[in-house]
Formats: sequence, C-alpha cells, structure tokens
Amino acid sequence: MSKRTILLLILGFVAISSKAQMPDSLFSKLGDFDLARFYDNVSGAIILGEKILPDTAKLPAKARISFFGHLAKIYEDNGQDTKAVFYYEKVATAVPDYYVVQRALGYLYNKTAETVQLKLFASSKDDPAYKQLFAAYKDAVLKALPHLEKAQACDPSDETLDLIKTLYKNIHDERGLNSINSRLPDLSKSCIDILSDH
Repeated sequence: MSKRTILLLILGFVAISSKAQMPDSLFSKLGDFDLARFYDNVSGAIILGEKILPDTAKLPAKARISFFGHLAKIYEDNGQDTKAVFYYEKVATAVPDYYVVQRALGYLYNKTAETVQLKLFASSKDDPAYKQLFAAYKDAVLKALPHLEKAQACDPSDETLDLIKTLYKNIHDERGLNSINSRLPDLSKSCIDILSDH
C-alpha cells in the first residue's frame, strides 16, 4: 500500500471515529427540534432548542450556525426579539453574505428604532430628553441600515429600499441617502440565500 492510501485510510478512520463520538442523543434532540419546527410547534421547538443549546459546541460548525438560525427564527416568530437578535447575530458573524438573516436583523433593529421614534413623536424638541431620544433612535437606525442594505443588494425589494431611504432621511444623513445606489452593487457581489448544515 502506498503512503498516500494509508494516510487516506487514517484520515477516514479519524473522521468516522469523531462522528461516532457525537452523542446519538444530540442528533435525536436535533431531529425532535426539526419536527417541532416542521409542525409549527413554536413552544415545543423553543423548549427543545433550549435543551440543545448547552451541547452546540459538539455540533460541526455549519450545523451549529444553521441551528442558531432556526432557533433565532423561532424566537422571532414568538416575539422574543432580544433572543432572536442574539442568535441571528451569531449567524451573521459566521456567514455575513447570508442575506436572509441580514434582512431579519435589519427589520428587528428597525422595530427597536420605531419604538424610540414613537417616543420622539410624543415629545417636543424643547424637551431635554428629546436629544437623548434622537440619539437612541439614530443608534438603532445605524444598526439596522447595514443589514437592510445587504438584504436589498442581494434580494431587491421596493419595500426595503423605501425603508432604507426613509431611515436615512429621518436621521438627516444626506450622504448615506445619496450614495445608496452606488453602494448596493458592491454588496451584491457575494450573496447566500440558503444555509448549509453540512
């Protein structure tokens, strides 16, 4: 046998044995989690997902990121925005070109901005709290915009583009507003629409 064949056999054995070290119970839990998601059992999926969380380090990297994405979506659907953002951010950090998660983050951050904006509308510009509220609004908008722009570049939508333009106008950022059309082509060069867990 050649050295190359022996090396391939050893590598194959190591890969098989490392897969064998993965507890069957973890794969079983993932299967139950996927079934709960499939049947739109949101509360069941959350319970199952939270049982998997302590063991996510045992998952292969792509499977872990895919799991975080699914869990974030379930949290979002259940109105648990803070938890959804936390896990969506993990996915966005690992796979920045996955525009589906970018859109989700953009709209969730915009939701926060809208909450602050309502408080702005309710206060007068003479109110000392107005400047603080506007600063908080601007911070939320600036978190939303990069995510919305990536989503718009990869999957154009009139609704998203209108929102982006409105947000720039609301924070009085003429430069950002006027340069949006020149930035989108660069952002569209690398787009992923489906996460692989393999």
